[in-house]
Amino acid sequence: MRFEQGRMTFKTILVVLMIIGAVFLNGHRGLVKAGTDDVYKNLEVFAEVLRQIEKNYVDPQEAKGLISSAIKGMVQSLDPHSSFMSKEEHQELLMETKGSFSGVGIEITLRDNVLTVVSAIEGTPAFEAGIESGDKIVKIDDKVTTDMTIVDAVKQIRGEKGTKVKLTIMRGTNGKSLEFVVTRNVIPLRSVRHFFLTPSIGYARVSNFQSKTTEDLVAALDSLEKDGKLEGLVLDLRNNPGGLLSQAIEVSDLFLDSGVIVSTKGRDTSQDMEVAARKNGRERSYPVVVVVNGGSASAAEIVAGALQDNKRALVLGTKTFGKGSVQTILPLSDGSGLRLTTARYYTPSGKSIQVSGIAPDVEVKFIPPTEEEEKDKEKLRKEIREGDLKGHMENDTNAADQGKPAADSKEIDKKAKEILEKDNQVRQALQLLQTWHIFSQMRVRE
Repeated sequence: MRFEQGRMTFKTILVVLMIIGAVFLNGHRGLVKAGTDDVYKNLEVFAEVLRQIEKNYVDPQEAKGLISSAIKGMVQSLDPHSSFMSKEEHQELLMETKGSFSGVGIEITLRDNVLTVVSAIEGTPAFEAGIESGDKIVKIDDKVTTDMTIVDAVKQIRGEKGTKVKLTIMRGTNGKSLEFVVTRNVIPLRSVRHFFLTPSIGYARVSNFQSKTTEDLVAALDSLEKDGKLEGLVLDLRNNPGGLLSQAIEVSDLFLDSGVIVSTKGRDTSQDMEVAARKNGRERSYPVVVVVNGGSASAAEIVAGALQDNKRALVLGTKTFGKGSVQTILPLSDGSGLRLTTARYYTPSGKSIQVSGIAPDVEVKFIPPTEEEEKDKEKLRKEIREGDLKGHMENDTNAADQGKPAADSKEIDKKAKEILEKDNQVRQALQLLQTWHIFSQMRVRE
């Protein structure tokens, strides 16, 4: 490709487009017949438009930039998840899955052509500021986001640590706008955290699926399973925007010994696959409750669907986001990249969750605690019981005889107390696991 004085000539552009057309048609021999002439004609029109812009537009334009914008527009017209990335943007994407980046910590998509928050990653500036799944971003630093691509929006939102970005949000259907001034920070890629909710029921939160997510979750489960104390697990996938398909498969496989995890079907048969679970070295027979919401998307939906369809876990919460498509990152010759939707994925039962999402087995909407409820809890904490009375008699049986394991009577983790007080969905999941254990020990009359 030859440049003259920094600008590509019309003749060069036309030759390049004709070569591209010839390669395209040759690669689709047998598929493109009647439309052959139309393809060449459209390429000629494209070159003609470039020539007119170069010759007559009020301000000088670089052909290279115009062609790049044309490619972006072409890919963007396919679906909200396909995009063309410059060399710098491609490197940033690779960094997201392997290192860290500076920004506010939100996953965004285009929904009905409106820039929409899929989820705010827990512990990030956006999460702490109160940005929620479903929020519509109408302005970034007072710049209207209408017709803005996801790639462009991400570029606007990210920036150096310590700098600020103003996001104007539309929330709900009342038409009111909210303004958030968020200070950018390094977004950590630690995707798993865990603790005990009770001495025998664990909690594991997976915030996204990155290159080390399975490794981190295995370490978390090893810690919870130590000494055989774990009798149930709450696996929290809420506001998890997804990530690497391979990690979703490996996480699902931790809890499954057999059955299909996920299948994919694409236009090209090379994209078709069916992934089956493998027998694990460690048996995990304890019950699992997976908690999801509208911010659980993509890879998170694969895990929820795999465990639900294989009857390995009960899914609790609200319907998931509904992103049932697979994107392949294709590196291009100049270092740029193409994120292209190449397949749809299906749960083990053969259901596509595109748009429809994963429906929970037990629907529980998140209800933030009111001030009145907080006062009631404080009141309960102040109630006087027998043990508070001066000179009370001691119990003459030990804790173990009453089903209270003395060795595990240590104070529950502060994080567990906080989440159980403020999060009704996790409370409900815990109650289900507790009753699960009780019911499994009950005798049934024959």
